[in-house]
Amino acid sequence: MDDIVKQALAKWPNVPYCYGWLGLDARGNWRMRDERAQHLNLPGDKLHHAALVAFIVRNYAADERGCWYFQNGPQRVYVRLEATPYIVRTDPALGWLLHTGAALGAVEEAVLTETGALVLRSGGAVAQLDDRDFAHVLPRLKMNGDAVADETLLAWIEGAVSGALTLDGVAVQRADAAELPARFGYVSEPSAPAQ
Repeated sequence: MDDIVKQALAKWPNVPYCYGWLGLDARGNWRMRDERAQHLNLPGDKLHHAALVAFIVRNYAADERGCWYFQNGPQRVYVRLEATPYIVRTDPALGWLLHTGAALGAVEEAVLTETGALVLRSGGAVAQLDDRDFAHVLPRLKMNGDAVADETLLAWIEGAVSGALTLDGVAVQRADAAELPARFGYVSEPSAPAQ
């Protein structure tokens, strides 16, 4: 957390939290969600200002409920997650790279949803693969140790084919997208706790 944020927290410890105004989309873009976007359930405007995005990334954390937020000075701005708390991409030189610019680390758990979303966990980081990178990852998926054809993978996702699916040697499990928050302990759409 930035020092200026820590100082603001000490100076103004009781600033109300903000909900619904910031989102993280499934491609790792931060989205500003004004009242119209919130009312119409729209993703909001993509943030392009590099310094603002870097500030959000440096001050991005989760609370004890599993709600992710950006600490903006003395105020917590809770983040609406379209997918998972992190989005991961593939980088030819660096491997798995989070939308924050940090490395994901060694994959400990891999899940494939009914929609074809690949979710990876390394330590406390849970990240959905940016869909634009799925073609790069597909050759790394193996069924019973062999390359898996597209049709076979789709049938596996639907449960019509059984077999041991792996990603770089890590077992891939099926899961419903709706179950991911409970499974991995995060909240997709934070709201104020009941008083």
